[in-house]
Amino acid sequence: MTLPDRILLAHGAGGRKTRELIEELLLPSLSNEFLATLSDAAVMPRFPEGRPALTTDGFVVDPPLFPGGDLGYLSVCGTVNDLSVAGAEPLWLTWSLILEEGLETSLLRTCLEGAVRAAREAGVRIVAGDTKVVPKGKGDRLFITTAGLGVVPPGRDLGDHRVLPGDVILATGPLGDHGATIMASRHGMSGAALRSDCAPLNGLIAALLASGAEVHSLHDPTRGGALVTCHEVCARTGLRMVLDEAQLPVRAEVAALCELLGLAPVAMPCEGRALIWLKESDAPRAIEALRSHPLGRWACAIGRAEAPRKDRSPVAMRTPTGEERPLDLRAGADLPRIC
Repeated sequence: MTLPDRILLAHGAGGRKTRELIEELLLPSLSNEFLATLSDAAVMPRFPEGRPALTTDGFVVDPPLFPGGDLGYLSVCGTVNDLSVAGAEPLWLTWSLILEEGLETSLLRTCLEGAVRAAREAGVRIVAGDTKVVPKGKGDRLFITTAGLGVVPPGRDLGDHRVLPGDVILATGPLGDHGATIMASRHGMSGAALRSDCAPLNGLIAALLASGAEVHSLHDPTRGGALVTCHEVCARTGLRMVLDEAQLPVRAEVAALCELLGLAPVAMPCEGRALIWLKESDAPRAIEALRSHPLGRWACAIGRAEAPRKDRSPVAMRTPTGEERPLDLRAGADLPRIC
């Protein structure tokens, strides 16, 4: 039987239509020995040596298809990246769908193919899932919820508790590509030069850690971009973060869009970049390792952690003239449904 062009409420009712959706669309793409049993839970093999790392996330990006990715691809990349910046090696994911009645089956298929492609690139498996359908008008086409399980190898300790004054902050590539692409797509301003940076980062981070550089902490600057990430690190460490305006890697197209919309590139979300805090003397070898990987070709230093000062903002931008201006958190909701 061929699936209809649009999702029906019956596809979420648990009966024949649900089975058709699973067997004709989902299983052929996602099938592996863990999913094949269609059990209530995936029973995994013995866990590798190390500490378990578990994350969960929801994805509601609008539009669900955008240059450089789609909702399905983003959902797997985002989950893999959350594990990776925690120092974990991602292993297994769950993938849960909330479908709106009337959703185009072609859109669901595209996002499914995107998820499969991201899982293949990251070397992970989607081992469990669920599908629900809500009435038309009670959702917005397609939402995805994930969970990810990985392992932190023995002896690896990454986190903001290790960040020290004098640590250099690296960015693995240009900032703001994802946020600018989504905003441009939403406003009918997209073009060939704007593409999301969405990508799984576990291979890039593995190359970094294999370099022997003394890495202290890693973050993926998603909602709120590097600005929010730096504020969060400040809050957890008590240190201040000073970014170097002259060193910030921002594509010309992203800078132009931000200027047009009144947004700061440093506050634009990324979905395929990492910020890295590490020992200053190890920055050159870390950059060399990152640039040896396709996703890190534009890696560079963008700032440093400093001791707190009562007379200075916790997060600041150092201008080319040597002056500092504070970088405060925005109060508005400029970029809703960005991921």
